[in-house]
Amino acid sequence: MASEDDVAPVITIDGPSGSGKGTVARMVARSLGFRFLDSGALYRVVALASLNRGLAAEQAPALAQLARNINVKFLSAHDGDVQVQLDDVDVTFDLRLEKVGDRASRIAAHPQLREALLDRQRRWNYPPGLVADGRDMGTVVFPDACLKIFLTASAEIRARRRYKQLIEKGIEANIEQLLADIIDRDKRDLERATAPLKAAPDAVPIDSSGLAIDQVVVKVLDFARQRLSAIS
Repeated sequence: MASEDDVAPVITIDGPSGSGKGTVARMVARSLGFRFLDSGALYRVVALASLNRGLAAEQAPALAQLARNINVKFLSAHDGDVQVQLDDVDVTFDLRLEKVGDRASRIAAHPQLREALLDRQRRWNYPPGLVADGRDMGTVVFPDACLKIFLTASAEIRARRRYKQLIEKGIEANIEQLLADIIDRDKRDLERATAPLKAAPDAVPIDSSGLAIDQVVVKVLDFARQRLSAIS
């Protein structure tokens, strides 16, 4: 685990499913030369592992134990993306499946599981800096981040984006079902008792509904460079 002397600047990008936060965070991290943490992928890995092991979504203690001991690696892929390995097997494709995303949303409500993953996420914070995306990065995991972004988009726009993403990856999808799933997932994330989805009081809100990814990245980088310059 990084020592206090190793603490580096952190930029958090939180928001609902399909808002584009993962893509934006990855591109911002690459532009700044920072590390990238996809917290959602951690929950999806636990979700996938729980499905593979036959654990129910309600088995909170077993899920927390699984999260503490899980063998997961994030590797740089040839296309500049991130390859995720579970027990040394490439599961990058499997993590995008809707059943895995739905399970991840359900198990993320368990306080024991969130606590189990908290230290693992904070260990990513060391020089030169970190861009972390998720739902509680700015409110719980990195409350002292130098810049917090809350990225949103309408449910309809997010469903269309998700549909396009899945089709491009060769995964069958139904846009009406995707919209229903997104609305249901938003409700669970907003209403859960532990670390609900919400903007930090000092977060910068950005609505990406009418913006291209590159436009959002430019906005975030402008804010980031201002904040980093102020603390350097």
